[in-house]
Amino acid sequence: MKKTAMILITTVITSCMAIAQQGDTLIQYTPDFKFRDGIYLNFDMVKTNSPIPKAKLFTSVDYNDKDFFDQVISSEKIYFYDNMGVRQEIEKSSIWGFARNGVLYVKVQNTFNRITFFGSIIHFVADVTTQTQGYNPYGYYDPYYSPYRSYYSPYSYYSPYSSRYYDPYYYGGYPYRSNSSRTDLEMFMIDFETGKSYEYNLENLEALLMRDPELYEEFVSMRNKNQKKQMFVFLRKFNEKHPVFLPAGK
Repeated sequence: MKKTAMILITTVITSCMAIAQQGDTLIQYTPDFKFRDGIYLNFDMVKTNSPIPKAKLFTSVDYNDKDFFDQVISSEKIYFYDNMGVRQEIEKSSIWGFARNGVLYVKVQNTFNRITFFGSIIHFVADVTTQTQGYNPYGYYDPYYSPYRSYYSPYSYYSPYSSRYYDPYYYGGYPYRSNSSRTDLEMFMIDFETGKSYEYNLENLEALLMRDPELYEEFVSMRNKNQKKQMFVFLRKFNEKHPVFLPAGK
């Protein structure tokens, strides 16, 4: 990221946090808590409940449109007015997420996913797309392919999928790879203390539970099979013992 962009983001965060802290009352988070609607550049803005509000976003979208944020983030850049009334811009890739109707959505890759369980350890699911590469099962690609040479070669074989003969030993013929992508639903955690994201797995959860020695010892004393079954139970126990406090929404 360019240096000027970093300075801009830091300035915006500082300004928003300063405004949010003026006269705000901290309250314990409950499922009824409402986050302030707006764009959150990073997790610090989530902790202070101080996003860039709708009123400061420069857009032609109607503020009352139910799909307001979906339309705003459909562009690669987001425009807004800073506290001096000067229009600024940031890349969509730079933002952490947004809140709509008091509910947080966090960005993973290029999609925004609803946070369903908030606390000291935040839990959510997201669609993750991965690129896959594998051998084509229907034969070999040979840039020097000759139907006559392949037909008479003792190593050639006929592919019913292409109606051609292939010879893998002719001029270094090689199996070609096919590229594709797949999208899976995966689970993640966010550490409220640091704002870091983790894959939701046994190893990462154990590391987060270490902050509570009693819960940690109880968790690791179980057999691995039982640990996997009890992961979310202990995540919830940790959140109950270590509540988080946030500035009240408006």
